Amino acid sequence: MKLHPVIMAGGSGTRLWPMSREFHPKPFMSVSDGGSLLQDTVARLDGIPNAEPPVIVCNEEHRFLAAEHTRRIGRLPKSILLEPEGRNTAPTLTLAALALAADAADGEDPLMLVLPADHAIGDNGEFRAAVDSAARLGAAGFIVTFGVAPDAPSTAYGYIRKGAPLAETAEIGAGEAYEVARFVEKPDAETARRMLDTGEYLWNSGMFVLRASAWLEELARFRPDIAESCRRAYAKGAWDGMFYRPDAELFLSCPPDTIDYAVMERIGGADGDNDGGGRHHHRAAVAPLYAGWSDVGSWAAIMDAVGRDADGNVVRGDVYTHETRNSMVFGQHRLVAAVGLEDVIVVETPDAVLAASRERVEEVRAIVERLKEEGRHERENHRREHRPWGWFDVIDAGPRFQVKRITVNPGQALSLQMHHHRSEHWVVVSGVARVVKDDKSFLLRENQSTYVKQGEKHRLENPGAIPLEIIEVQSGSYLGEDDIVRFEDMYNR
Repeated sequence: MKLHPVIMAGGSGTRLWPMSREFHPKPFMSVSDGGSLLQDTVARLDGIPNAEPPVIVCNEEHRFLAAEHTRRIGRLPKSILLEPEGRNTAPTLTLAALALAADAADGEDPLMLVLPADHAIGDNGEFRAAVDSAARLGAAGFIVTFGVAPDAPSTAYGYIRKGAPLAETAEIGAGEAYEVARFVEKPDAETARRMLDTGEYLWNSGMFVLRASAWLEELARFRPDIAESCRRAYAKGAWDGMFYRPDAELFLSCPPDTIDYAVMERIGGADGDNDGGGRHHHRAAVAPLYAGWSDVGSWAAIMDAVGRDADGNVVRGDVYTHETRNSMVFGQHRLVAAVGLEDVIVVETPDAVLAASRERVEEVRAIVERLKEEGRHERENHRREHRPWGWFDVIDAGPRFQVKRITVNPGQALSLQMHHHRSEHWVVVSGVARVVKDDKSFLLRENQSTYVKQGEKHRLENPGAIPLEIIEVQSGSYLGEDDIVRFEDMYNR
């Protein structure tokens, strides 16, 4: 029984600014000493019986980030499906189900493990055991959602009320599972306490196991508009290497909705139901998860999800603390010193610093909205901007000049391009560069340099086995990233 992981890597994660930004969102953040949340999600699949390489669904803008993050850990996905714009999780899952169904062998009805790319799991062994059990239910026709055993009356999550234990679990070799009695929206604090006291409620994790046909059938039943829009958009799409682009215009006509609202809250739990013609529909089941789960949806949630020191602090980077307790201090770019803080969160990045009360840190969304209104670049990008060939960092800028540090990965190349308003000086710091200027091609090595005139066609390539690093000095009347005319590009931008 093959299991096809579907990893949903959309969303912006505005509550995790300044580390999460529009063009470098939450799935590509690292909240521990390990990899990014996306990398952790992919690596978590290791050891799950019969798990295939995952299908990743992400925004068009993040396609190369998704590919690069999986490449770095040696686990390339089966494919990456690209949404021109987010339409929430129901259309996302529909694209994945259509892609897997289209690629299935004769007679196969793909069994999907649906995972957000930006959750944290403390016990991967327990997670894999829960997936194995849920897969048996999914293969038997259930639509299974994972409910996290709550350890506090949280107001940050929706809840699922457990119904009766499923009678079929012993017969099919599955573990603990229940009928879904009902879904509950995020409650207030008092309601959350009452629900926790009953022992009947689980946190809604947003993770599922189900057949592709089950999703497509139930979606067509309850939201035929979403089903039809996605079918048409997928049918008119096209492949670009490992990337698949549905038709943008048709996909953008798709109404947005979540998996829960579109289907899960509407299907029958106890006995399913039928369509009046005797046709039996799929049943919903909830499988408890005891694996140290967190959706790491805020800085406060990250504090709760990772280990603290003896003073209750979470510290990352070059950080010194003194008489500081129950606080989180992240440093990325410079020494950060914290003195006499309590219940405070500090996040330092090269171009922005957040300092907030732990109790009010989710209000960072108001700051992000103000940045958007004022057109500030700190909402969209980090100072280090990633590209399919590597990355660049603007290390200094002023009137009519800009200095960048550029890293080009082995075997990669910038597009053949030219600029109307600027010239560039390149100095190789390490590695070997192949430079194309008009009809000339030559190599540059460490401490060698070249000058690219305004209006001159040029390309920078790395033919070597180690990263190429250069310093680029730009000068001219306009230095924006949109002053690029591309003639050839290996990444089809």
